[in-house]
Amino acid sequence: MSLAVVTPRYLGIQGRGTIALPSDVRRRYHLDEPGAQVKLIERADGILELHPALPVPSDQRWFWTQRWQQRELAVDQALAEGKSTVFEDGAGFLSHLETLMHDEA
Repeated sequence: MSLAVVTPRYLGIQGRGTIALPSDVRRRYHLDEPGAQVKLIERADGILELHPALPVPSDQRWFWTQRWQQRELAVDQALAEGKSTVFEDGAGFLSHLETLMHDEA
């Protein structure tokens, strides 16, 4: 993500020190999802930094989608049932894939 110069926003501090982040910021950084947190870093120069802290990093979210997890389960079941093939090298694997593609045609 590129860093763009934006107009500063001022956030009010509510009772017990609560700060409400604007909804567009929460959506952009996935902070509206269950388990999302914000990491606070207090720098020596007096700057407070807020960093999104997600239970699953956003670049790995695809793995935890329902569709992907169903496929992972199917692979685990196939392996448990002995439905797998081991190839000696990459060439053998690619040759097998080509055979499968021709069988489908």
